[in-house]
Amino acid sequence: MSAKLQSLIQAGAAVDPAFVFDGTTVSRAELSEKIERTATWLAAQGIGKGDVVAVWLVNRIEWIALLFAAARLGAVVVAVNTRYRSAEVAHLLKVSGAKLMVVEAAFRSIDFAAILAEVVRSEVPALQKLAVVGADAIPAHWPCVRFDAFDKPCPPAPTAQEDVDLPVLLYTTSGTTKGPKLVAHSQRTLATHAASVARALKLSPHRHSLLAMLPFCGTFGMTSLLGFIAAGATIHVLDAFEAAPALKILEEHKITHSFGSDEMFRRILALTDAPRPFPQLETCGFAAFQPGWRELAAEAEARGLPLFGLYGSSEVQALFSIARASDAFPDRIEGGGWPMSADATVRVRDTETGELAAQGVSGEIEISAPSRFLGYFNNPEATREAITADGFFRTGDIGRLRGDGSFVYETRAGDAMRLGGFLVAPGEIEDELKSCDGVADAQVVAVDLKGQARCVAFVIPAQEPRQEPPQQEALVARLRERLAGYKVPARIYVVEAFPVTDSANGVKIQRARLRAMAMEQIAAE
Repeated sequence: MSAKLQSLIQAGAAVDPAFVFDGTTVSRAELSEKIERTATWLAAQGIGKGDVVAVWLVNRIEWIALLFAAARLGAVVVAVNTRYRSAEVAHLLKVSGAKLMVVEAAFRSIDFAAILAEVVRSEVPALQKLAVVGADAIPAHWPCVRFDAFDKPCPPAPTAQEDVDLPVLLYTTSGTTKGPKLVAHSQRTLATHAASVARALKLSPHRHSLLAMLPFCGTFGMTSLLGFIAAGATIHVLDAFEAAPALKILEEHKITHSFGSDEMFRRILALTDAPRPFPQLETCGFAAFQPGWRELAAEAEARGLPLFGLYGSSEVQALFSIARASDAFPDRIEGGGWPMSADATVRVRDTETGELAAQGVSGEIEISAPSRFLGYFNNPEATREAITADGFFRTGDIGRLRGDGSFVYETRAGDAMRLGGFLVAPGEIEDELKSCDGVADAQVVAVDLKGQARCVAFVIPAQEPRQEPPQQEALVARLRERLAGYKVPARIYVVEAFPVTDSANGVKIQRARLRAMAMEQIAAE
């Protein structure tokens, strides 16, 4: 398999259509033409080798065309989550140095123009213009053009500038300070892993199909997409997840594979009373984010919806590993599984001794694989910290080796929170709180609230004369303007001080005590 992304489309045994978007089909030949037109269009906008293009779109054919076209030109795509709001978008544009942003005109309740209006132009000096999909322009600080690449005749594409080992796609991942880091992948890491996924899952273009219901802006959605492109199979795409359309596609098109969160599959099952509604389903890879996922897996199994535990991250890509059908059910639903690539190596390091751990002993998971990222974009220090001297990625996850070639993921080692299906650093929310009037300091922890993972904040008020204590309603309103909804705390409590412990390494905040305090307060309410 070639290391170029374009090679994935040229799979010899591929079937048509390649994609189905809300009933509209796109053949592989049409996809190739759209990519060429998009490459020509990008070049006309002044995009060339090394330039960064921000893509702020829902799941649509333009997203795929932009990625493959950027590869054609040697440019870089930075994926922007459609749930991001002004602070997150501004940070991403600043850190990536994006020269062009391709953005939705509107989608459901998301007002992209209003969000961009909150981004201070001087904070993102590299951004030159916006390209709008679905409209001629939107109100914005920047010049706007319409993304009309598909409407124009296809002149000869620019001379290819692609280098398969340079960055082509940037994912966002949680950081320890405000704002996410950018995980850089090349054509080689993406294409090689896509081919490994197709091989490991033994995908047949004529027998298998994918329901793509995860956002392309994240590695979970993009990796499954590329794997099925590599397999030459048909992909049915949801622009954004909703249970009812997902159920309809699963039933009507006899889908064999889908990937998502436990909550997605829970919602789909809740809409049908049929005892075994999906007899054609072979594999549903799921990430367990919510309490009660084991019970869900048991119910799904009884109703013929086979859930498979898996593992991945932006750094080693999603679908890095997955359970096998031959695994016993309790093992099959655990996170982890068997690496997709035969060239991948997983080891576990004892967090106390620093030595490699024996089979069955929990420690930090370290991974070496062809799917491993190039590094954090424009952040060599963070890259050095994340990679061992012999080239393994320090995942920050705790797990254990089984001894048969598979492994088990157990939990995150750090304080990162899983909210709304996304890994979020507390520091990102804490910094936004500390920027609010009347707040001197803040701490954020995750709790289980009515079966969902939510965050709760504790704030110390500013000690200023005649300064009113911060009010929860005002703080929440401010955060809703600045952050995605799933990052907004469910509760904000004012305290005089945080619980701390003195240690040889300094004063440490007792985050476990904060979580207990949050649950006590909520229970009292």
